Amino acid sequence: MNEQINPHFYHFLAEDNIICGVKGKDSRELIEELATRLCKTTAGLDKNAVVEAVVAREEVAPTVIASGLAVPHARMEGVDKLLVALGISREGVDFNCPEMPPVKVAAMILTPKDDPGLHLQVLAALAKDFQNQEVIDGIAELRTPTEVMDYFDRADVEIPDYLKAHDLIDPHPLTLQESDSLNQAIETFATNSVDEIPVLDNEGDLRGVISREDILKFSLPEHILWMDDLTPIYRFQPFAEMLKDDLETNLADFMREEVLTVDEDIPAIQLAKLFMVHKVRQIIVTNNSGKLSGVVNIKDFVSKLFWQ
Repeated sequence: MNEQINPHFYHFLAEDNIICGVKGKDSRELIEELATRLCKTTAGLDKNAVVEAVVAREEVAPTVIASGLAVPHARMEGVDKLLVALGISREGVDFNCPEMPPVKVAAMILTPKDDPGLHLQVLAALAKDFQNQEVIDGIAELRTPTEVMDYFDRADVEIPDYLKAHDLIDPHPLTLQESDSLNQAIETFATNSVDEIPVLDNEGDLRGVISREDILKFSLPEHILWMDDLTPIYRFQPFAEMLKDDLETNLADFMREEVLTVDEDIPAIQLAKLFMVHKVRQIIVTNNSGKLSGVVNIKDFVSKLFWQ
C-alpha cells in the first residue's frame, strides 16, 4: 500500500474509540474490549477476526514497548487505513511481561495487510515520545476521552514518513569484549541462540565481530580446507589443539575487523538490499558517534515486516 499518511497520531484518534477506565484485567480481556469498541465504530470489521489476529501476535511476544505502554496490533484484510483504539487503566493491566510494570495505556492499532511498514512507523513514534513512566502515569489519570484527545493534540506525536534502521534494531544485543577469551566466546555461542556477536573495546567502541564460523575457521588450518583425505584428523586434532589454549586466546587475535555497519538513520529498506547483496544474517547499526546502537538480524527483519 505505502500511501502517504497524516504524520500526527492525534489525527487517527476519535473520542468514540477511547475507553477511560477499561474493565479488562489481562491482555486478552483488554484486546477484546478495544476490539468491541473499534468494531462498533468501524463498518466492516469482524470482532472475532480482530481479536484472533491481535492475540496471535501478542502470544509471540508481549507488545509492551515502554514502561506502562503496550501497542497490541495486527495487519488485517479489509482494513484500508490506520485504525486506533485506546484503552486507559489507572491500576494497570497484566500483559504477561514480568520485567515491566502493568500496562496503563494500551493503543491497539490495525493496519492494512499490504502495508508492511505502517504499524512499525506507529510503534516507532509512540516508543520515542512515551518512554517516560511519568508521562504514561499522567495519561492514565485522564478521566474522559475529550481530555485524552486534548493531551495527544498537544503532544503532537509525529508518525515518521518511513522507517529507519534504528526503528528495527535490537538495542540490547549480546556483545563481547576484545579482551575476552576464546573460551568465553564458545560458552556464549553455546548458551545463546545467536550466530554473530559484535566485539567492543573497553570504551564501548566497535572493534570487530565474531561468528560461529570464525571459531571453526580459527581452529582449522587453511590447508585442511583443500584436503580430500581427512583421515589424519578424524579425531578432531585441530580442535583439540585450539582448546588447549582457549583461556589464553583473546578475541582480538582472530575476530573479523572488517564489519558491515550502517548508520541508524538510513532508510530501513536499505537493510533489505544489504541482506541480499552481502548475504549476511546480521547488520550492525551505529550512531553518529560510531558507537553501537544495536543489531538487525534477518530473522527479526523478515518477521517484523511480513508478519508482526
